Formats: sequence, structure tokens, C-alpha cells
Amino acid sequence: MPHKIGFIVVSSSGHEDGFSAKELMVHAPTVNGWRSPRFCQFPQEIVLQMVDRCRVRKLQLLAHQYMISSKIEFYISDSLPEYFAPYQAERFRRLGYVSLCDNEKTGCKARELKSVYVDAVGQFLKLIFHKNHVNRYNLYSQVALVAVNIIGDPVDCSDESTIFFLFPKASREKLIDHYLGQSSEDSGLDGSYIGKPDYISPLDDLAFDMYQDPEVAQIIRRLDEKKRDAVQKERYDHAKKLKQAIADLQKVGERLGRYDVEKRCAVEKEDYDLAKEKKQQMEQYRTKVYQQLELHNLLDSEMIRKPFDFHLSPLVHSGSPCLQKSVQSPLHQEERMGEKNYVEPFPLAKTQLQNTLSVPPKQPAHVSQLMASESPSKINVDLLPYDERPLPTVLKQQGETCVEPDKVEEDVTMVSKGSIMGEPEPLTEKALREASSAIEVLGENLVARAYSKTWSYREEALLSLYNKLMTMPNGTPKEDLKNHLRAAIFLIKRAIKDLVPSVFQSSLKLLKMIITQYIPKHKLGKPETTLSVEKTLPNLLTRTGDSSARLRIIASNFIQELALCKEIKPLQIIPTYLVQPLKQNSSTHLAMSQTDLLARLLKDLGTENSGFTVDNVMRFSVSALEHRIFEIREIAIKVILDMYKTHRTLILDYLPADDGNTRKNVLFKTLFEGFAKIDGKATTADIRDQKKAATEEGEKQKKEEIKVLQDKESNTGKVKNQDDPPKKTVHPNAPDSPGDHASVANYLDYLCIFCGERDDSFTEEGLDLHYWKHCPMLTRCEHCKQVVEIASLTEHLLTECDKREEFGKCHRCCEAVFKEELPKHIKSKACNPARSEKLANRCPLCHENFTPGEEAWKSHLTGPAGCTMNLRKTYYLQKIQATQMGKAVDSVTAKSGTSGSKFGSKIPTPKGGLNKSTNRAYTKR
Repeated sequence: MPHKIGFIVVSSSGHEDGFSAKELMVHAPTVNGWRSPRFCQFPQEIVLQMVDRCRVRKLQLLAHQYMISSKIEFYISDSLPEYFAPYQAERFRRLGYVSLCDNEKTGCKARELKSVYVDAVGQFLKLIFHKNHVNRYNLYSQVALVAVNIIGDPVDCSDESTIFFLFPKASREKLIDHYLGQSSEDSGLDGSYIGKPDYISPLDDLAFDMYQDPEVAQIIRRLDEKKRDAVQKERYDHAKKLKQAIADLQKVGERLGRYDVEKRCAVEKEDYDLAKEKKQQMEQYRTKVYQQLELHNLLDSEMIRKPFDFHLSPLVHSGSPCLQKSVQSPLHQEERMGEKNYVEPFPLAKTQLQNTLSVPPKQPAHVSQLMASESPSKINVDLLPYDERPLPTVLKQQGETCVEPDKVEEDVTMVSKGSIMGEPEPLTEKALREASSAIEVLGENLVARAYSKTWSYREEALLSLYNKLMTMPNGTPKEDLKNHLRAAIFLIKRAIKDLVPSVFQSSLKLLKMIITQYIPKHKLGKPETTLSVEKTLPNLLTRTGDSSARLRIIASNFIQELALCKEIKPLQIIPTYLVQPLKQNSSTHLAMSQTDLLARLLKDLGTENSGFTVDNVMRFSVSALEHRIFEIREIAIKVILDMYKTHRTLILDYLPADDGNTRKNVLFKTLFEGFAKIDGKATTADIRDQKKAATEEGEKQKKEEIKVLQDKESNTGKVKNQDDPPKKTVHPNAPDSPGDHASVANYLDYLCIFCGERDDSFTEEGLDLHYWKHCPMLTRCEHCKQVVEIASLTEHLLTECDKREEFGKCHRCCEAVFKEELPKHIKSKACNPARSEKLANRCPLCHENFTPGEEAWKSHLTGPAGCTMNLRKTYYLQKIQATQMGKAVDSVTAKSGTSGSKFGSKIPTPKGGLNKSTNRAYTKR
């Protein structure tokens, strides 16, 4: 699984005092990062060495707010460059570059976090920084980098002799642990529990470490490990408790990190009173959070180990081509030294690392005693501001002592959800006014829990209300039942908007119980069901546009389930809401969920007494065809096609007429072809395929007939009786004179089957030359150099040409145009609209429409008044003129006694000839 990769800084081209590249080795809210020297020369570079040879999957860069490089290049290598290791050098391989925003839109007050996905193997990573973006804050033309993060997988080295910095197997993983602050068994960052090999845990993201208190970040990773362990052991209640604790701890870590930054700013301003206040605030807040975790068996002493107690100690290359033995693992050194808790870093980075490591203050000595002696009842959470309160986890029973780990989950489940200790914060005046009716029915305590800022109180209030309504006796007065129902709906309506998933799901559970059990049980009737649905449905539809995909699916499925249940289906409420036209400014998720939900319910309910009618569904669908989101347009097409299967001609009343102009719109063309398919008619594609198949079949039959005719003529010539009179056959283009049958074959061998020209030079090679240069019915494709029929040039460019991907079909003139020029072409006057194939042919050379039919092509391409853009026509007309003059001379000669040879009329395929086909191209030999 890809995870965070530790690294050290091998070299940099320079840095400003106090901003060494070694700062990049530490991720914390208070790090300075690296800065280039003032007025430096570009490019600047930094070389990083990863702890092992890795397959890098993702790189993250946190840029400075105003010292921003215009471009950063990435290079990777398995070994150091020549100036580090002259005996075994390998050049860096370039991976690519990223461009950074100049940050003008934010006024240079925000930092850009750039993530780059790569797939490269190596151990050394080089970053090259190009010239800075110019702004008024960057007075010295510097570039800076606040942090860099590498995510990837270790790769086993088949030849470790090529690696100059060798890490022993015993200490390699622990060296990573020193950087990340976790044990070698810690899998908190690998995200393997997700089950996806390329999954990257959010705890590996650079944003997590840069905005989290380092000590809290370490605890979160440990709790995440415990959570996965609990899931593997199927202790799901315990895993749920750990999950919520992690979510709350992330907020705690962000707040402590903010305090740390504020303390540092106070120190820089020499406001030491404020710095002391922030330090005490951090200590108090941290202590109270740790107390709460300790009380609920979520924290042990191992978790409070500082994540940066160890410094990275790079291994120095001796300059020898042989590999240097690495030093002993820092963990073993720590165990051996006892009084020292870190390994001395190399001299160049020692001072800088000590200045930049931000270790949170240690706990006072009395904290551990307080954790052991303080009872849950003594923690007065109401005295603290809301955002500084301890984690709202379930408290243990008072009087418990040591609990075995295997029994923790059992103890938690034994504590009922209605017995959360402590009281919620009192209701505000606004809340008292707003919930006055619910307070009268349900009591102030339950409503206060439903309004609490603590999610566990809100969830507990809904579960308590669920149990209360389920146990309402049958003899309860109707008025009391209705009052309880309306009070519950009031709280459900509020809880549906809750951002905590467990509270949201509890509200859905309560609503379902009310509609399917409470109302039928007490026979409150349809008016109360209608009221319940109409009050809650708008908020439910809003949650279908939630940013969380999981919550969107839950909300959509619940609405579908409600619409199909027997209590709500006859009321036809939900379909009425779904067919409301989409708002153009509504969120993408909301619009897509509404359209998808309508399509699903339409299949389940139909249009008979369901709330869906042909009119309201078609009005919605036709308006959805114009929506800006492609997925919504696709769903609308499916809905219309489904409606057409049932209602046929009624659907056509809501659509434009099926003509050439309408079919230029791809959506309507898809619809009308779908209608034809439903009706069992041939679509445009089917007609095209049928024509193609018919043409191929005709050509094949023609070849067979010509072959049979040639064989017959050949056999007849051999056995014919000389006493028989010669038989006469007539060809429309041949002179009417007798001749033997052998002359017929000779005549056909010198005929061009495309333009009908006959010439004695039309041998196999001569015909190829004629096709290649002179035949007026053919042309050479400028893009693939193939010879194609002019009549099929457009289809060749769209389907057969080597560069067919670059062409698109203009829906107005039906010709092939470069996709880049297509918008400009459509707007230009040169785009002359094409007519239907039955009404006219379309010439791709002169872009004019002319008489339909196959014979019209020859008249247009070879006639004097035909195509003006056919360059071969001039040569053809000149040759025809010369031929006619030659015939006139022959005619005079014939009158004086010289007779010309006559030929037959049957035309087989000539030698080397080409079969005429719409989709055929020919290449020069």
C-alpha cells in the first residue's frame, strides 16, 4: 500500500540564513521551510534521499504564500549524481514539472498545496525551482518551499551495490519510524483496511501533519491502528467509539496547532505575556483532553511519546566506490545510552533541526496523578467553552478499576445510550421560543439534548424519543398522540440537517417508525401521514445534494423507500416534488440526485395513479435536456425513451419535429433513433450498414459474373467453328463493327472503370498511373496519400484516413472538417447546408449540391459546367478533345477504304483494374 516515505536532504544550491533545506525533513504547523538566497541565480535545486529505493506514487508540495516559483521540475535517480559519487553515477530521469499559481487572487495570503501523481522508481529525488513570480511582497526575488511530502511503496533492490547510502534491514523500517513517530508495526498510514491496493490514507496527506499538533497526530495514528485491530476482531462498538474519538481529536489537534502558531507569533513580536498565556492554554487544554481519553480507556502512556523525539541521522558516504556500513539503529542506541533520547544529527543539520522542531510542552508532573484519581463526576464540562470541551465519549461506570482490553467493548455496550452522564448546555432564548411547543410535550431536558452542541446528546435524544413513541399505550387520547407526533416531527426536521452521520441516520430511523408503525398502530389517519412527509421531505431532498457520497445515497434510498411504502404511495406526495423543474443554479449533486430518483421511481410506480403523469414527466425531462450537466441529460434521454415505450405518440407532442435541422442536435438525434429502434424500424446506422452490405454483395456478384463471362468467351473462342457466321455484340461506348471475341477482352483490358476512358497505354502499370494522376473521378487524400473516389472522400476522412481522429463531421454541410476549426467553420458563410441524399449529391471539392444519382457524379466531375475545383478535369477534357479529333481522322480514312477494328460490348474487369466501391482507397505502387 502506498504510504508516507521518510527522506533526508542531501544537498541544496543554497538557502537564506535560518531557512535551510533541512527544514523540509520536518512536518509541523510551525516549520519555516526552505528559502533560496536573496537575489539568487535560477534555477535552484534540492536533492532528497528517500530511506530506501521506492516506487513513488504521489508528491505533495506546500508553496510559500508569496515566494512562489513559476515552475518546479522533478527528477529521480537510483544513485547520486557524479559530483557526489564519481565511480558509480547515474543521470537523473526527468519526470515532468508543475506550474504554481502566482497567488494574486488571494492577495498572497494563502498557500498552494500542489499534489502530483507519478509512477517512478528510485531513491533520490531532485527538485528544480525556476524563476519566481513577481509581486510586491517578494522584495529579494526569492523562491521558497514550506514542506514536501513523498508517498509511495518500498521496492526490493535486486542489486544493492548500486545504492550509495545503504540502510540495513534491521534499522531501515525503524529509520522511517523515527521520522513518522511510530513503531515499525504501526500500520496507521497504510490504509490497508480499505481493501484497495492504491489507497492512500488521509493520515499520510501533507495537510494532516501541517495543521495538526504533532503529539495529537501521533495519538490519532495509534487510535487508528487500534480501530483497525478492533474491526479485524469484529468489535464494532469499540471501533465506532474509536472512530468518533479520532474525528474529535483531529479538531483538538488543529486547535492546539493554531495555539502553537499564535505562541510563536507572540514570541517573534516579543509579547512574552501572550506567549506564556498561549502556552498555559495549550497545557490546560491538552491535559483535559488526555484526562477524558484516559478515563475512557482510549489512551495509554505509550501514545504520549513525542513524535519528533528522534532526528533523522543520514549516512555519510565515504567517497569510496565501496558501500559504507551504516551506523547502528538509533533505536538501539537509545536503549543502550539510557540518558539520551535522540541520536546526534550530522553537523550541518543539527542546529537547524533543533531550532525548527516544535515539540509540545510536556505535561506537568501532577497530571498523571490527576488522571488516576479524578472521577468522572468531578469533570465539570459545562464550565468550558464548547470548542475546548473534552471528547464526548461514553464514560465508564463509576467505581470501575482496571479493565482488561478484551472486556472494554463489552463494558461499553452495557452502558445504555440513555445513561450518558452529565447534562447538556441549557437552551438559549431563541431555542426556547422556537421549540416551545415541543418542550410542552416532550420536556425541556429531551429537547435540550436534541439542541445540544454535542453530537452524542443529540443522538441520545432521538433514540429516547424513539423508545418513548414505541411504548405509547393504545388507550392514549388522540390529541396527545398527535401532539407527540408533531413534536417528534419538529425534532426530526432539525436532525435531518445534522452533519453527524449517526444523528442523521437516527432521524431517518425515527421518521420511518412514525410513518410505518406509530401512525397505523394508533390509527391517526392520512392527514398525519401527509403532514409528516410534507414537513420532512424538503430537508430530505436537500440532503441528496450532500457533499458526502455516502449520505447522498442514504438519503436517496430512504426517499425511494418512503415513496414505495403502502402508507405513502397512495398520497402521491413524493412524485409531485420530484417533477419540479431543475434550478440552473442548484448544486450538481442535488440536480443529479433528483433526476436519478425520478427515473428510479418512474420505473417502480409508472404513470397510473402514482403522481407521475405524461405531462409533468415530459415537461421535466425536456427541460433537463438543456441542463449544463452531461449526466443529467443522459438520464433525461433514458426517461423519455422509457416513456415512449408506454405512450408512443403522446411523447412526440413534447418534442420538435423529426427533420434534418432537429437531427443536427445530438440529443434529439439520439432520441429519434431510439424511437425508431423501439418501433422496430431501421435507424440511420442500420440503413448505412445495409447499404454497405448491399454494395459489397453487388460487387461480389459482379466479380463472379465477369469471371464466368470471361471463362465462357475464352472457351467459345477455342471451339468455335470457322464456318459459323461471326456473332455481333454491342457496347454503348464501343464502335459498332464486327470483330472476333478475343478483341473484346483486349478492349476491356484498356478501360478505366471509373471515368470510362479507353487508352492503349492502360496496361496494369498504365492504369495505376492513370488512377494516381489523371482519373477525374478519383483524387489523392492530402493526409494519408491514398487514392480514393471523390464521391466517398468525406466518408474516407471520417472513417478510414490515418488522421481520421483529427476530423469531425459538420452537421450542417455534412462534410469532414478539422475538429479544431469546426466551431469557426460553422459560423462562416462557407458552410453551405447540405440537402438530403435523396434530393442531391454533395461534392466535397466545390462544396455544392447537385443532381442525385450515381451517373450525376460523372457529369459533375468531368463535364465542362461541372465541378470547378476538380484539377484533373482539365487534363481529362483535353485528352477527350484529342481523342475526338483522332476519331474524325479515322472516319476520313475509313471512307477512303481503311477500316478500323470493332469491339464487343461485354465489359469484364480489366487487368490490374479496381473494383468501384464507395469506401475503397488505392495506393501508388
